[in-house]
Amino acid sequence: MSRGPSPASASQRRLRVAEEIRHRLAAIFLRAPFRDPDLAEARLTVTEVRVSPDLRNATAYVARLGRSDIAALMPALTRATPFLQAEIAHGLRLRHAPTLVFAADTTLDQASRIEAVLRSPAVARDLGRG
Repeated sequence: MSRGPSPASASQRRLRVAEEIRHRLAAIFLRAPFRDPDLAEARLTVTEVRVSPDLRNATAYVARLGRSDIAALMPALTRATPFLQAEIAHGLRLRHAPTLVFAADTTLDQASRIEAVLRSPAVARDLGRG
């Protein structure tokens, strides 16, 4: 599943801004006491941030540590977006703080499913290992 242009085609500035946003979000998720009960106990990780060419929009891909039910937290992240945007804006040296959008990162789930398929007896038999 593609998420848009590859990082190789992104400018150095976009990559630096995206990485700074990712680090700041990760720090916020680690330390911030959220009032929202859905986010208060959730352990989230920011796997990637993609920034638009004009640096006005940023998509943060998030996953739950040790769990695959990130979709259940998406409404809570949407509710917390204004707070998170304000926190990000205070730390970035940009003329305009990017508008944040959160997306569920399902690549770890997909990798687990692929690994399970590759370890299945039928695939081992087809590869001549079983």
